[in-house]
This record gives sequence, structure tokens and C-alpha cells, in this order.
Amino acid sequence: MTGEALPAPLSSSWNDVRAWRRQMRERLLARRVALAVETRRDCGERAKRRLCQSIDLSQYRTLGIYWPIRGEVNVRDLARVHLERGGQVGLPVVVTRAAPVEFWSWRPGASMQRGLWDIPIPAERDPVIPDALLIPLVGFDPAGYRLGYGGGYYDRTLAAAQRRPFCIGLGYDEMRLPTIHPQPHDIPMDMIVTDQTLIGGPRGV
Repeated sequence: MTGEALPAPLSSSWNDVRAWRRQMRERLLARRVALAVETRRDCGERAKRRLCQSIDLSQYRTLGIYWPIRGEVNVRDLARVHLERGGQVGLPVVVTRAAPVEFWSWRPGASMQRGLWDIPIPAERDPVIPDALLIPLVGFDPAGYRLGYGGGYYDRTLAAAQRRPFCIGLGYDEMRLPTIHPQPHDIPMDMIVTDQTLIGGPRGV
């Protein structure tokens, strides 16, 4: 949303920032789903190429991914490559509302069921602990902070992790914001990758 005049929160209080984020989230999601399917696909492919050129995901044994919804970048092809190289893949599952998520082992052809918000999840509970996460972006800012769907599940999961995974936010450059007005509970991504942008980078494993 570079160059677009944006409203600001009325104050730095969490209530005002939360209301502002809700407004930005609605605007960004509407903008994303309004993009032509071909545009989203092309931008997503460019973002994934940039990601693969910037980091070797095979150095992470277990990769946490997401099931794409509402125009998100589809990363299941990256997951298949990871599995073919001998890695492990997990999908996030909300076991308890307003709590950290679990990641359950997934591979193509696995039996699936509907989870929270009707998002597909593995039918069999087989928990894995990701060494790296691919995390979808609704919005993002240059400081590496991610605007998500507002449930706080990734923040809770990362805050509770005994060993923090390497976190890669993946999305479209159209969804850039000057700032998301980060709060103490917000956890920045280690790396953000879009069709035009790379923020951050690998750390030692």
C-alpha cells in the first residue's frame, strides 16, 4: 500500500491500535482477493523463487507450513520438495481456542478433515515440532512485523516455544504498510519475503 494515504490509530493504546489493525486487515484482505488470479499466482511464484534463492530450507529438518486460504501464496509445492529431500512437514492445528497451536505431520495424499474456520487439517494427530515456519502475511512492515488475521495464534505459539523456529513471513508486496504499530506481544519475523521484497535473512542453525 505504498504511496496510499493511510489513517493512523487515534492513540498508541492497544484498544486504538487494535481497532486500526482491524480496519487495515479488512482493507488488505479485500485488496488481496480483488487481485486477478493470474496476478496472485505470478506474484506468489516470484516470492517463492526469491525465498528459495535466499535460504536453503533443507537445513531445517521439520518445516511448518499453512494451508492457503483467501488468496494466500500456495506453499504446498515447497512442502513437497522438502519431503522429497527427506524433511518433515507440519500443518498448524488449533486444538484449543486462544492457545498455542500444534503442528501435525502432513504429506500429499494424507487424509484430511475440517478444522477451525473450515481450514483443512490432517485427520490424524501426529505432532511435530517445526524448526522453521512459513507464515502467511495479511500485511507487513519494514521492521519485519506481520499483520495476521487477528487471532494471535502465531504470537502465542512462538512465545510458548521452548526452541523458537526460524520464522519466514510470505506474501505480496502490495500488502506493505509503513508500520503495523507493534505492541509488546508482537513477535517480528526473522525474514519476510514477497514478490519484490526481502527483509531480514537466515541465522545459524
